[in-house]
Amino acid sequence: MSSWSLWNVSCALARQVLANLQEVLLSSKLSILFPAIPLAIGANYFKFGSPWLFALSSLGLAILAERVSFLTEQIAYYTGQTVGGLLNATCGNATEFVIALFALTQGKIEVLKCSLLGSIISNLLLVLGTSLFCGGLANLKKEQKFDRKQADMNLSLIFLGLLCHMLPLIFRYSESSGAKIGDPILQLSRVSSIVMLLAYFAFLFFQLKAHCRIFEAEEEEEDHDVISEEEPLIGFPTAMVWLAAMTVVIAVLSEYVVGTIESASDSWGVSVSFSSIILLPIVGNAAEHASTIIFAFKNKLDITLGVALGSATHLSMFVVPLCVIVAWIMGTHMDLDFKLLQTGSFFISVLLTTLTLQDGTSHYMKGLVLLLCYFVIGACFFVLRTPLYHTNVINFRSSSQAIFVV
Repeated sequence: MSSWSLWNVSCALARQVLANLQEVLLSSKLSILFPAIPLAIGANYFKFGSPWLFALSSLGLAILAERVSFLTEQIAYYTGQTVGGLLNATCGNATEFVIALFALTQGKIEVLKCSLLGSIISNLLLVLGTSLFCGGLANLKKEQKFDRKQADMNLSLIFLGLLCHMLPLIFRYSESSGAKIGDPILQLSRVSSIVMLLAYFAFLFFQLKAHCRIFEAEEEEEDHDVISEEEPLIGFPTAMVWLAAMTVVIAVLSEYVVGTIESASDSWGVSVSFSSIILLPIVGNAAEHASTIIFAFKNKLDITLGVALGSATHLSMFVVPLCVIVAWIMGTHMDLDFKLLQTGSFFISVLLTTLTLQDGTSHYMKGLVLLLCYFVIGACFFVLRTPLYHTNVINFRSSSQAIFVV
């Protein structure tokens, strides 16, 4: 091959690399957050304070979560709907899942529980509420409607997850002989987690294979012409390499976040509960937040509900029970008893979301109510000063009862 041909090949390869870099790193409005990633690594290397490391790592996770969502969309063009749907469901909550794994390995079970529950509540109230509010304001002269079949199916799964969270809590308060209460709650949680995982996989088969027409009909009618013209922006191998690289960076930043959340919360004068339930989920849900608002502006509420409710379903029915099973394998005590205040907030969120979506229509007032409810829940955990302990259950036996510290 002549030197001129090699030069042409090198130039073409360089242009392709630059084009991929532009699409992946610069095409998002959140790209201004990318400098937070090297700054967070530098803050850890030079031993900066925990508040700086926590803040920079959280900002870095926000842009990475949004870019992972973009990459999974690109990969879905090549893999087809079934594999693409599974990939979106798995990678859409990659940030929360990686944070959960690090919290689990470090024994910070309560931080793990709060961050997962906060992500579910954030999807139901903050993400969905903001989308309905903005979409309603942008479409004041249009009647906003959506197909309830997909929303009802997701909410049914979330209600099953809520039941599995409430039963260990109810069992703890209803059990009269407290001396051995830890074992049955743990066993109940593990059985419930297996049931939740089976239900979620059955839902995936129902949604992506057996009854996929139920979920696709509305979208095909509205967007057939647009979708047929869409093409992937980057190649499949390139997208996979970028996805793997970003997953590694997410793991590094997640370790920083989990390791500094307590000291950062103390420095800012807020509780660890507030940081876990409110701050971390806002970071992890950046991708869902951006995409649902865009679709709501375009009056595509079926897609908006699919993203927000689908993410909440994936967290409650897959990520949470999977963490219980992984903890079981590791020999770590983790159950589905998320405490009274957290579980009550979850219950109110699911109930309010169900009532909001029951008539198949939407307007900005419904979104505003969801947002205000999220604000009140956030204020509740902001004033909460109960410390989180991260040890396993400890039995203190007396003559008549046992005291359990979690």
